[in-house]
Parts: sequence; C-alpha cells; structure tokens
Amino acid sequence: MSLTGKYILITGAAVRVGRAMTLAMAQAGTNVIIHYGSSTEAAQKTQADAAALGVEAYTIQADLNNSEQVNALIDRTAEFGKLFALVNNAAIFDPIDLAETDLEAWERHLRINLTAPFVLSKAFAAHVGKDREGRIVNILDWRALRPGRDHLPYTISKAGLAALTQSTAIELAPNITVNGIAFGAILPPSDGGDPEKAIADIPAGRWADLDEVGDTLRFLLDGPAYITGEIVHLDGGRHLL
Repeated sequence: MSLTGKYILITGAAVRVGRAMTLAMAQAGTNVIIHYGSSTEAAQKTQADAAALGVEAYTIQADLNNSEQVNALIDRTAEFGKLFALVNNAAIFDPIDLAETDLEAWERHLRINLTAPFVLSKAFAAHVGKDREGRIVNILDWRALRPGRDHLPYTISKAGLAALTQSTAIELAPNITVNGIAFGAILPPSDGGDPEKAIADIPAGRWADLDEVGDTLRFLLDGPAYITGEIVHLDGGRHLL
C-alpha cells in the first residue's frame, strides 16, 4: 500500500510532535489536513512547509473542547478529499495530582483527550463506510498503561483512549484498522523543565528522534492491515520500569 495521494487528518498538527508527524506524512506523499485549535500562525507555517514537499496541505480550525465543532470536523474535511486516515493527536497535559484536580480540569481533559477522539473516530468510520479501507492511529502515552499519581486527569484520559483503541479495532474491522502509539520522551518540555531529569529513567538513555516518530506512524498507516488493536510503545523502554 502506498500513502501517495491519500488524505490524512491529524489533530493538533500545527506544533511540536503534531507538526513532525504532519511533515513526515507529507514526505511520504500524503495530502495533509492540519487541524489546530488556536495556533493559527504555526498552522500556516506547517501548511507551507508541507506544501513545499509537493503535496496538498490544508488547515482546519476547531476547538476540541466544543462538542459542536468536534461533531462537524470530519464533515468539514470533505471539501479537501476523502479521508484515508485519522490521527487523534491533540491533547492537553496538565501536571496535576488528585488533590489539585477539580471537576473542571477533569472534564476538560476527558473532553479533549478522550471524547473528541471517540466522536472523530465514529464520524471517520461513517465517512469511510464499508467499501473503503481506512486507518486510525491514536496517540497515547506510556503512562496510559502504567498509571501513576502525577498528571492524573491526563493519565486517566489516555488510559481510556487505550481502551477505546482496542474496542474500536474490534468494531471497525475488517476495513478500518485502529492502533495506537504510546509516546515517552519525544521532545524536551516546553515549560523549562530539566531535559536530563526527564530521561533519567529511560533504558535507551536518550530522547527520541523525530524521524522515529514519523517512521512509526508510517508503519501503522502503510504497513500490514493485519495489525489492529495494537499499542506500540515509542518510549525507549520507559514503560518496562
């Protein structure tokens, strides 16, 4: 299977890992639809860089905390082309524990990190139908399968997304595969945290290379359709400890 000429929607695609995945897909010849929430300038820059690689590149804005905008997002992509793949990447990541988590923070993490992928996956399945092939990749975190007490609402929302990945893999087979990538230390923290401390417990002893992110995503989108319901840990072995 070739990704050339196919259309892919990536949520949270304007910055950081989302941008890296967008450009990796563009390098593979895939036409990219770049969802963003508020990063307009960054989305336009990512669009220009993707288009420079010779593919079609579009931006589409939606607030994933707004149910009406989430419900309409897949239908809005119809003007660009028929989707082959959906990557549920957008997420919020507040470093709060149980005592610090109020109901608003809890519900906001669930809406953006879990409910939005659920709604988008359901709409994507209807968009693809029963006669075409499609692929969904959910972006997870090693914490999703090894939950601790830090980043509580984020971790629980990602654990729910892991369960959604496996449940929808069963429901949407055989023509749509659903897999996940559980990230570890991909990019140094943007909040000024100590980058060396962040990789102290990683067996691989380093940060990921962004090319490794693109390679993993391409494998799940262009590799064997017999792989579904799988969660690939791209974390240097962090989840093993």
